[in-house]
Amino acid sequence: MNTIDRYIFRTSLGAFAAVVLGLTAFIWVTQALREIDLITSQGQTVLVFIGMTGLLIPVLVLIISPIALLVAVLYLLNKLNGDSEIVVLNAAGMSPWRLFRPFVLVSALVSILVASISIYIAPKGLRELRTWAAKIRADLITTLVQPGRFTLVEGAVTVHIRERAADGRLRGVFIDDRRNPKERTTFLAEYGDIVESAQGTFLVLATGSVQRHETAQRDPNLIMFDRYAFDLSQFNQRSGNRNISFRERYLWELMLPEGKDVSTPSQAGRLRAELHDRIIGILYPLAFVIIAYVFLGLPSTTRQSRALSVGMAILAVLALRLLGFGCVILAAQTAVALYVIYGAIILTILLGTFVIWRGARVDPPSSLIHWFEAIFDRIIRRKATA
Repeated sequence: MNTIDRYIFRTSLGAFAAVVLGLTAFIWVTQALREIDLITSQGQTVLVFIGMTGLLIPVLVLIISPIALLVAVLYLLNKLNGDSEIVVLNAAGMSPWRLFRPFVLVSALVSILVASISIYIAPKGLRELRTWAAKIRADLITTLVQPGRFTLVEGAVTVHIRERAADGRLRGVFIDDRRNPKERTTFLAEYGDIVESAQGTFLVLATGSVQRHETAQRDPNLIMFDRYAFDLSQFNQRSGNRNISFRERYLWELMLPEGKDVSTPSQAGRLRAELHDRIIGILYPLAFVIIAYVFLGLPSTTRQSRALSVGMAILAVLALRLLGFGCVILAAQTAVALYVIYGAIILTILLGTFVIWRGARVDPPSSLIHWFEAIFDRIIRRKATA
């Protein structure tokens, strides 16, 4: 690369890094705040909270990267045009096709980043997140033995311990089980001990009562007991035996699925949609850069038409992305949707490359420019008379 190429490559890559880091940090904070119950109700440390929510960052980068690249390219092209650098380069004999080369290199680098994340890093992070969450849910001794706190387990079982003795015995045990929609069961016991055996983990309650209230009955049934074993292993099994979802599969696992993954049409459709969604995501950076360069790659001196060109580039990218999103959803039902999105992306790349190679200008329609100028002048006059 010569000096101009290095300058454009360095500036666009720096702008891309700034945008992707800023957007990722903002979205990560909003998503992390939704998981704040890891600290408040699950009794986990701040490091566990940061570690678990941090595993979502590769997925966020995967989604944000093409959009961040678009913003970076739009910024750079406007900067080059505003500083008259595009005009000077064009007057010096550098064609739009030649100037487009460093933008292609940046898009290729972003595509490699997206590919590496979608092939391995993002599925690996989701797997680690699932394993970590399963361990937290399975660690019921840490979760339950928190005196003075009402703890919600599996979304339907509430547990309260008054205190824990020095010998590990629990005192004042309260369990409210609402997993069965037809029956509510409430346990009260003076003492409780957590016992692990070959059959599983049990909370053995002593000197208490169990109250069962069926929804169809007005009065509950009350039974007194000396000892009662409440099974804790059911929660461990439920959290640990979950199958790996398609989003958690590596790319080669989606390309070479097992027999059970395509045993039903719905399973085969979901696998097909996930596989092609990752492949299509690798093509978005190049397509977005081409769209931005088609509308803004040539020098322009009209502020209004430049603003309209930016708007048209954003609308074109938005239309392509929404089309891809819709086709991926429909791909779970029919493979025809994949032909639509692949055709749209390939057509965008080929047609945009041809326009750039010819050095053709793609401007907004003159009627739209005149309409925009009229509105702009009207706003200026109103401000002047106000």
